[in-house]
Order: sequence, then C-alpha cells, then structure tokens
Amino acid sequence: MTALRVGVGPLRLRVERRTLAVGAVLVGVLAAAALASLMSGTVSLSPGQVLGALGGHADSERAARVMWQIRVPRVVTALAVGMALGAAGCVFQSVSRNALGSPDVIGFTSGAATGAVVQIVLIGAGPGATTAAAVAAGLLTALVVYALARKDGVSGGYRLVLVGIGVSAFAGALNTLVLARGDIDLTTRARVWLSGSLNARTWDDAWPPLAAVVVLVPALAALARHLDILEMGDDQAGQLGVHAEPTRLLAMLIGVVLTAAAVAGAGPIAFVALAAPQIAVRLTRASRVQVIVSALMGAGLLLLADLVSVHLPVRAALPVGLTTGALGGVYLLWVLSRSRSV
Repeated sequence: MTALRVGVGPLRLRVERRTLAVGAVLVGVLAAAALASLMSGTVSLSPGQVLGALGGHADSERAARVMWQIRVPRVVTALAVGMALGAAGCVFQSVSRNALGSPDVIGFTSGAATGAVVQIVLIGAGPGATTAAAVAAGLLTALVVYALARKDGVSGGYRLVLVGIGVSAFAGALNTLVLARGDIDLTTRARVWLSGSLNARTWDDAWPPLAAVVVLVPALAALARHLDILEMGDDQAGQLGVHAEPTRLLAMLIGVVLTAAAVAGAGPIAFVALAAPQIAVRLTRASRVQVIVSALMGAGLLLLADLVSVHLPVRAALPVGLTTGALGGVYLLWVLSRSRSV
C-alpha cells in the first residue's frame, strides 16, 4: 500500500494514501451531518441561515439564540463525545487484541456512569462535579480491571475482556441499587442521563469531552506506532525497544480518561466505541492502529445516530443512546457471527 511521508522537525509521520482518503471523506461527512443537525429542530433553518448565524450575521435574534445556545453546543458535544469514544475503542481493541475490547463492554463506561449516578442521586451537585465524579470513577474502575486482569506481570488479551465484563455487571447492579434508594426526582434525572442523550446539551457539557479530545487524541496518535509493535507480541516488542507493559498501561490510562470525559458529556453511549474502530479498519484496509480515523468514524456514527433520533416519527425526543444501542446490538450480532477471533 502506497504511503505519504511527512516530516516536521524531528517528527516523521507515515500515512497510507487510502487512510488519508478515508479520513478526508469522513471529514466531509462530518461537515454535512453537522450542517444537517444545525438545520434540524422545532425551528427549521435553511443552510444560508445556519451559515449566517455561524458567521455572526444571523437574520434574527431568535435564530442566533437557537444556534449558539441550543444547536451548536449539541453538535460540538456529539463531535467530541464521538471522537473520544472512537479513539478509546481503538486503544482497548488494540490492547486486548479482541474485537469486543471496547470501553462499554469491558466496564469502563459503566464505572464512569456509576460515579456520575452517585453524584447526581446522592449528592446532587452540578455538571462540573458530575464530570469529576465520572472521571474519578472511570479511573478507579480501570485500576480494578487492570489489577484483576494482570497475571505474571502482563495484562491485556482475553483476560482483560472477561474481567471487564464482570466489573461492568457489578457496576450496573450498583447503578440499579443507587437508583432504587434515591429521591424520585433525582433518580428520574439520573435515569434520563443514563439513557445517553444529546438533548439539552450546553457548553458546560461540551467542554470536558472537547478538552479531552484536543489534548489526548494527538497523544494517543503519537503512541499508535508503539501499539502497532505491541500487537506483534510482548517478546517481539521488547526486541524492538518497546516496553510492553508501561506502553499498555499508558494507552489504557488515556483511553479511560477519554471514555470518562465522553460519559460526563452525554451519558453512557453504547456501541460507538465498539463499532467505530472496526469500520475504520475495514475502510482503510490497514494493519496499523487507526486512532485518528477511528475518532472521526466515532464522531460520524454518533452524529448520524442523533439525526436518526431527531427525525424518527415519535413525539418525544428519543435519546441517542437508545438509537446506538438498537443499531449496535444488530452490529454486535453480525460481528459475533462473522468473526473467528472473538
């Protein structure tokens, strides 16, 4: 496969032409989906009105308020959450060497959600505290999974997936217990949040996942070359100068923070982290770890799922988490029926 080599100072980057083409197409799809999302809603706006409002030349105060207080935060949250989940899923599937190794399967999403649910139901603090609780609980869950999955100084593989599934089940049970014992008003709010929704997102919801994506996705992309080598096996990686376990631990830490930030922004969104990296690999046909393309694919899947949720013929605003769960369940069955390595 032909590749382009780009150098900036001491940094050398090798990108396959097909990967670059897929990434460019995904950027175009994201732009179109974002425009469609900004146009959609109770107040319909034309493309010209949307672009005018984005440029600071809205034709009415109402259009400007709808755009900057409602729709732009929703789209930015969707993009940031989707990119965070796509990149995190790419990391965990690479580390576990398993198609099921995504944060929603191996417990990190459920763990982060537990922290947020406890914060909402038992403490009742604001968005900032909920974000901090989700990140802290996600890190604690990762520590538990890592400690239980580590054997003979090595983590990863099927053991990581199986331990994560068990921890996920425990976290889900803990969520149910907290909801059953809490105040009815707070538990209703927590249940809505647990469904995974982009409805009524504000800039307070958008900043945590956006900041995580801006800082951590480039760091993860820089680590992708070491993850490529790590997939050859720990012995081979050691011979090539890659310290397997520290690299694996760092990658998992970055993935957990991305997952927790995504959960804090929109609640637990199912199957985006599972599907995005696998679709990216099938489109690029590359053996390398595709962090950037997976992140773009995650953003595209979440935006498109949100558009489907908005335009479904139902009166209530359907949470996007239900849409991704329904579509992702079908995709998971397809993966299980087709793959011999799961």
